[in-house]
Amino acid sequence: MTSSLMSMLPLLLMFAVLYFVMIRPQMKRQKEQKAMIDALAKGDEIVTVGGVLGKIAQIGDTQIGLEVANGVVIQIQRVSVAQVLPKGAIKS
Repeated sequence: MTSSLMSMLPLLLMFAVLYFVMIRPQMKRQKEQKAMIDALAKGDEIVTVGGVLGKIAQIGDTQIGLEVANGVVIQIQRVSVAQVLPKGAIKS
């Protein structure tokens, strides 16, 4: 009985290390990303996953109207926002 527990101990230790090193930080990043996307507002300056910089002109449930130049608005998906920039980071 104890030999079977001892043989499973390395497997359990590997799973615990895997959880704390890889799974838990990934879940934390996903939570932070979702909170950032939910907090987006009109006028925020953002960077998309593709590297496009712009200011939010319109906001919907799943899409955002992103003003990339004066009078040029493109539609992107909310989930493609990579980062919110500080106000005034984009020079017009």
